[in-house]
Amino acid sequence: MYYPGYYGFMLDPTYILIIIGMVICLAASAKMNSTFSKYSRVRNHSGLTGREAAQRVLNGAGIYDVRIEHVSGNLTDHYDPRNKVLRLSDATYNSASVAAVGVAAHECGHAIQHAAGYVPLKIRGSLVPLANLGSTLAWPLILLGFLFRGSTSAMLLNLGVLAFSLAVLFQIVTLPVEFNASNRAIRILGSSGMLYEDEVSATKKVLSAAALTYVAGAAASILQLLRLLILTGGRRND
Repeated sequence: MYYPGYYGFMLDPTYILIIIGMVICLAASAKMNSTFSKYSRVRNHSGLTGREAAQRVLNGAGIYDVRIEHVSGNLTDHYDPRNKVLRLSDATYNSASVAAVGVAAHECGHAIQHAAGYVPLKIRGSLVPLANLGSTLAWPLILLGFLFRGSTSAMLLNLGVLAFSLAVLFQIVTLPVEFNASNRAIRILGSSGMLYEDEVSATKKVLSAAALTYVAGAAASILQLLRLLILTGGRRND
């Protein structure tokens, strides 16, 4: 039996799952910001900026058809596989810090994945439209499911949970893609001599902290999915 007063939006004990997810994400974000801030003040020995390091990494991998552009914002760095553009943020593009070089090399890792046909990257790319659709439709379908009764309610709730699951799946698939890009970056920076050994160690700390934000996001989404399964399970059985 479904009891709105207990498992509804007022006195919902499953909110603890949301709170746990928020705490995890906030802790990971704080760790990332503090680590990047620390090593963004450490200049690398070669004096290479993020843009220059990215160009060297790409060329060293035999990639010459990827443009490097500046994008506004803080840590908005990303690789656009559709247009083959690597965009570096304000904190990375012209900075000669160890952190900037590490982040730039990480994004180059995605470009190298793209050029090599890295399978998890392909899978993630194919999931993008499904994940976007799922994120858009999940909550409207679930809310409508709570408004209806019987088979219509069960159908809407099932569709809503399925839609949200697609978004969660995307975040899970993203993890190996991000880890692999960081591993490529660290390996290249170390073997190329662009960074000294202690600078490579600092870069590992920056990229590990960044990876934690993806892990935290995935964990929070899984907890949210668990909450939805608990909330909708009672209604479907009503």
